Amino acid sequence: MDENRPLKILVIRLSSLGDVILTTPVIRSLKSRYKNAEIDFVVKPQYADALAYNKYLHGVLKYDKNNIKELLKEISSRRYDMVVDLQNNLRSNRINIAAGGRIYRFRKPAVKKILLSKFRINLYDKVISIPELYAASVPGLKLDGYGTEVFLPNDINSDLDEGNYIGFCPGSRHFTKMWPSEYFIKLGNKIHERGFRIILFGGKADRELCKTIADGIPGAVDLSNDDNLLQLAANMKKCKLIVSNDTGLMHLAASQNIPLVVVFGSSVKEFGFLPYKVKYGLVEKEELECRPCSHIGREKCPEGHFNCMKELTPDVVLDNLIKLLEDK
Repeated sequence: MDENRPLKILVIRLSSLGDVILTTPVIRSLKSRYKNAEIDFVVKPQYADALAYNKYLHGVLKYDKNNIKELLKEISSRRYDMVVDLQNNLRSNRINIAAGGRIYRFRKPAVKKILLSKFRINLYDKVISIPELYAASVPGLKLDGYGTEVFLPNDINSDLDEGNYIGFCPGSRHFTKMWPSEYFIKLGNKIHERGFRIILFGGKADRELCKTIADGIPGAVDLSNDDNLLQLAANMKKCKLIVSNDTGLMHLAASQNIPLVVVFGSSVKEFGFLPYKVKYGLVEKEELECRPCSHIGREKCPEGHFNCMKELTPDVVLDNLIKLLEDK
C-alpha cells in the first residue's frame, strides 16, 4: 500500500435502525486507532440519516436493491484496505468481494440465540453488549467506554419549548415487543398527575398508535412523524426521560444520552440490545419460563396469554421511572 495514501476502511451494517446506531462506538474506535483512515459505511437508505452527520465517517454509501450493480462498481473503484462486515450475510458478502482488502466479519451468536429462544437452554455466561460483540470482529480493537452517537446538523431545532417532558416510544415492528397501548395511557395519566407533560415519538408506522395514546392523556403532544429520524432526536433531547419498548427509537434516545426506562416483553438482556452506556432502568418479567419466545419478536404471543407484557403493570413501570428521576 502507498504509505502516503489514507487507510481506506469500509464498514457494513445494512439494517436495522438499532443495529446501525450500535455500530457508532466501533466507528469512533476505528478512527481513534487508525488516525489517517478514511472510513466509509454501507447502509440501507432508510437508516442513512443515523450516520449522515457522523464526523468520523468519510462517506455513507446507500444499499438499495435497485442500484446494486452501481454500488458494487463504486465500492470496487475505491480500493479498500479493510472491510469490517458487521452484517455477515449473503448481501454483505457480495460487497466484501467487490471491496477487496482484508475482511473482518461479525461472528453472530446465532446458536446461543436459537438454543435460548427455542429450547430455553442459556449458554450466555454474561451479558455482552452488541457494540462489544461488533468490536470483537476486529482483533485488538478496544472501545473507548463512551456511548452511541447520532449527530444532528445545526439547522435542526426542537419543536418543543423548555418544559417538564417525559417521552414515550410505544411502537415496534413486532407485537411481542409492544407494551399495551392502554398501559401507556394509564402510565401517562399517572405521570401527568405528577406535573409532567407526555411527548409521543414514533415513525410512519406508529402514527395511529401515537395518536391513540396522546388522545388518552391530558396535554400529551404527538410528535410522531414520517420517519424523520433527526427531527425525532432533536425533540427527544428536550425530555428528562423516555419510556420505550425494545425498538430502534430506544437506541436513538440513548444516542442523545437521555435516561430510559425500557420495557422488555419477549426480549431478554442476554441478546445484548440494552441501551449502551446511558442511564436506564429495565422492566421485565424474568421468571416467565416462556421468555424469550424469539430473538427477534413475534406477531402474536405463541402461548396466547402475553404475560411477559401484561404482567408489567403501569405502576411497576412508574416505580422504575421515579427511581431513575430521583437518581439523576
